[in-house]
Amino acid sequence: MARTAAHRKAHTMQILFTNATIIDATRPEPLEGHVLVEGGLIRDLAARPVAAPDRMVIDLKGRTLMPGLIDCHVHVVASLMNLGANAQLPEATAVLRSLPIMKGMLDRGFTTVRDVGGAPFALAEAIEQGLAVGPRLVVCGKALSKTGGHVDLRPRHDWHDAHRWGRNFGSLGRVADGVDAIRRAAREELREGAQFIKIMANGGVASPTDPIAWQGYSVDEMTAVVQEAEDAQTYVSAHLYTAEAITRAVRCGVHSLEHCNRIDAAAAGLAAAAGCVAVPTLVTYEALASDGPRLGLPPASIAKIEDVRGAGLASLSIMREAGLTMAFGTDLLGETQVRQSEEFAIRGRILPSRDVLAAATTIAARLIGMEGRLGVVAPGAIADLLVVDGNPLDNVAILASPERTVRSVIKAGVIHRSA
Repeated sequence: MARTAAHRKAHTMQILFTNATIIDATRPEPLEGHVLVEGGLIRDLAARPVAAPDRMVIDLKGRTLMPGLIDCHVHVVASLMNLGANAQLPEATAVLRSLPIMKGMLDRGFTTVRDVGGAPFALAEAIEQGLAVGPRLVVCGKALSKTGGHVDLRPRHDWHDAHRWGRNFGSLGRVADGVDAIRRAAREELREGAQFIKIMANGGVASPTDPIAWQGYSVDEMTAVVQEAEDAQTYVSAHLYTAEAITRAVRCGVHSLEHCNRIDAAAAGLAAAAGCVAVPTLVTYEALASDGPRLGLPPASIAKIEDVRGAGLASLSIMREAGLTMAFGTDLLGETQVRQSEEFAIRGRILPSRDVLAAATTIAARLIGMEGRLGVVAPGAIADLLVVDGNPLDNVAILASPERTVRSVIKAGVIHRSA
């Protein structure tokens, strides 16, 4: 892919971080070292601390050097809290409104994000080519929903075509009903560059006519879309809340379970035995409750928030006790996207700091198919790195205030920002 000249030059420069305190979720203790970055990769953790031509030497003076963060549940095109209005934005407006959202994520230390509904593959390409500033994007294209489901954003008395906004840049998803239609929709998203498939398997807060407990797809429909994903050597991610919907999805072969607020021990055990990954997103419910009314969240959506918000913290304990692997996610919309890092503090109330850090690094990297290449500070890994004050393994909540604790953000060996 083409890159800008400045991007290419920065990518070929060596960076030597001296006197670094190296941490990641795979290490039992911090490691003191001198980390050499070259060609976008980590080359050495014990390099000689000497200057050389085309080498930038940065003395960290004992500060923490850690992997870049990975958020496995974002919507970078969701610049408005009202998703129906967002889907109707003019294309140019919707694209331009996504740019500060992505830059903000990278500023906070999220060097990779998995977009689970909305962003096209072309946006991921634009970032890779240096045409836009943002984290590395892993995308599913448009999420799939039944009529009346979580991406059918028509008000109750709107009889217009449910598909009329579905392919707009600002739309998070599209409607597909029946086995044949969902197969075709999945194939279209995969052809257009989707790296996995997202379906809506429960009702949701931000959509107007679907109670939380509604099942999103039938067994036949869900089995069909899982087969399409497996045939393309990838997986299905599903928006889920209830134990009943989670159980159906797991039995149909869904791999990535989003939200899971109302999971129970039996469903969590079933998911763990199947090797699934859960992606809780607790910060979004705090944001919806506190900011939703003033930011245009429709009244029908506001009424549904408490159905899932109150169960969120308890779900973390249920999933941990069942041995269900958890990745990091946030699911924020509109102006609340700035609250992304608060998820660390919320999870840190219930889970050990090491587990929360792993969710946003090693576990997240495995979910997106980049295990060993992202989420670790190791020779051969992509040089997505953060320089941080303090040790998140001791207290992961320090990452909740990136404006104070994240000193530098490096993505693929290029310094994005440095305090």
